[in-house]
Amino acid sequence: MTNILGIIGYPIGHTFSPLMHNTAIKHLGLDYIYLPFEVKKENMALAIGGLKGLGINGINVTIPHKESVISYLDNLDDNARFIGAVNTIKLEDGRLKGYNTDGLGFLKSLKIDAQENAKGKNIIILGAGGAARAIAIQMALEEANSIIIANRTGERGEELAVHINAKCKMQNVKCKVKAISLRDNSLVEYFKKADIIINTTSVGMIDSNTPLFPYNYISDRHLVCDIVYKPIETKLLKEASVRGARFLNGLGMLIYQGSLSFKIWTGHEMPVEIVKKVLMEELTKT
Repeated sequence: MTNILGIIGYPIGHTFSPLMHNTAIKHLGLDYIYLPFEVKKENMALAIGGLKGLGINGINVTIPHKESVISYLDNLDDNARFIGAVNTIKLEDGRLKGYNTDGLGFLKSLKIDAQENAKGKNIIILGAGGAARAIAIQMALEEANSIIIANRTGERGEELAVHINAKCKMQNVKCKVKAISLRDNSLVEYFKKADIIINTTSVGMIDSNTPLFPYNYISDRHLVCDIVYKPIETKLLKEASVRGARFLNGLGMLIYQGSLSFKIWTGHEMPVEIVKKVLMEELTKT
């Protein structure tokens, strides 16, 4: 019987995860198929319960379910528990186990694609959702000097900052984490000190999206990262390029976090270079 994998989120039409995983499956000759499932918040309990009922082997979890999905799972691995968000679920012996590969996927892209390290750096993270949570904690564990969580909703950003500071204390990690509203006039001062800017929101998928902050805050001292991969060059990255900043798109994070999920489900290594070539070909069409 064919093993079923998939991804849940809302909206889901933009995702390249099916192309990525099905390319790897075909290349390795595995009896799997990976499908997208559009799931609204109000249908989460039904959807997660259905994984067991249908015998679906594993799924990825994307916006907006990475945190809320935890309450429907039987257990978590140490990384997902530490982060407080899940992007990968595996059905094991009739139980659903949650994992998080986002932070490690971003870190690998940062090191390989941008040839950059977080250690000692001042970092601004835009957004406070599940991806922000995973990336911020990973950057803290990599001994970043400081992390600023800049979010539209101050309360949500503050909650995340408190969470990360508590985790840093547990691990004896000396990284200063602070939250600030994207509307705060002092944001520009943090940009002047920042080395790395990371957009973890979905702003940028559409070129006409209202900017999260004034682009003239960007300078040539910055590495600007966007976890959005479609389009491959978002408005934020275009503005970074114009201002002489280095930039990193979200394709690497997509592939590296996906390769970790793929190994969890199948036990096989994803053929990363083959997958990257196929995704780049598709992205240049659109």
